Amino acid sequence: MSHRLGLFTRHLSSLSLSNATRSNVCLRAMSTVRALQIEQQGGPEVVQVVPVPAPTLSGSGKVVVRNEYAGVNMIDTYHFGGLYKLQTPIVIGQEAAGVVEAVDPDVTSLRVGDRVVQYGGGSYIEKQLLDAERVIKLPDSIDTRTAAACYLQGLTALTLLTESAPVKQGDWILVTAAAGGVGLLLCQMGKAFGANVIAVTSTEAKCQLAKAHGADHALLYNKENPEAYISAVRDITSGHGVDAILDGVGADTWEANFEIAARKGTIATFGNASGPVPAFEPLKLSPKNLKVCRPTLFNYVATREERERYSAQLFELVQSGKVKINIHDEYAFTTDGLRQAFADIKSRKTTGKLVVKI
Repeated sequence: MSHRLGLFTRHLSSLSLSNATRSNVCLRAMSTVRALQIEQQGGPEVVQVVPVPAPTLSGSGKVVVRNEYAGVNMIDTYHFGGLYKLQTPIVIGQEAAGVVEAVDPDVTSLRVGDRVVQYGGGSYIEKQLLDAERVIKLPDSIDTRTAAACYLQGLTALTLLTESAPVKQGDWILVTAAAGGVGLLLCQMGKAFGANVIAVTSTEAKCQLAKAHGADHALLYNKENPEAYISAVRDITSGHGVDAILDGVGADTWEANFEIAARKGTIATFGNASGPVPAFEPLKLSPKNLKVCRPTLFNYVATREERERYSAQLFELVQSGKVKINIHDEYAFTTDGLRQAFADIKSRKTTGKLVVKI
């Protein structure tokens, strides 16, 4: 009896080992891709490039895109840092450009091999499953590196100038953080639309860069001495003030905006580089009949028609040379590479766009 029990026990052990071995083989055989997936929100330590299951076509209207470049955006730091609350674990990232690798049979707008750009979340990943209607085919003259560098920020700048604060010939516009990715695009687009452009930056070198990208005037902003800045804007505009303020800085420049705005002017606050703007009473708008908006790009390009229209306008501006894309640096798709990219963009010492080569 004990002999048979021993044999049975050894058989169970052998069976258990066999199952474990099969399980390990399955795990090794599972197709994976690398992604920046955060397990919780927090400091830079939560930024980790890890293997995740590779996407496959599932459901109708889908495509799989092999990403080649991803754009780095300040909002990425809000996502992993916790300013914007997210359910975790989650793959973060807002935009990428690459090549279509698989297409659902009911998708007719895209084919395998098409070069495309897209936005909307989860873009720090080697291969991505996407709704085909959110993917835009690239013109032959725009490569995937340029597309990733210009897409989200380009659409942001374009909709700020056409929707948030519609700019017309001869208007005075003021761009804060003017040497950043969105800032340089706003300077160029504003000039292309016929506006008088005032750029605001933190260093003389950035002032010169903004002027090289279309700004008519460039000012340094010192939050310790806002009166000098306010006086300079009034002098430049001959007392008229600024018709449209496009502010990506946030808290530091907020109060000065109300001083330099023209009568019936618009303040579009779209970033929190120095922290979020404070709450304010609506009566603050009354002395000049001001308008304040806090837009998000996604509500301006919510439909396929809007995405196609604004994408076409952006690509035309780039193709025509009216807008030049300034890429500050390119980073490796590694944990260290992404941590460095996020540290650099938060430092406010970069100029132009940061991209990650996937």
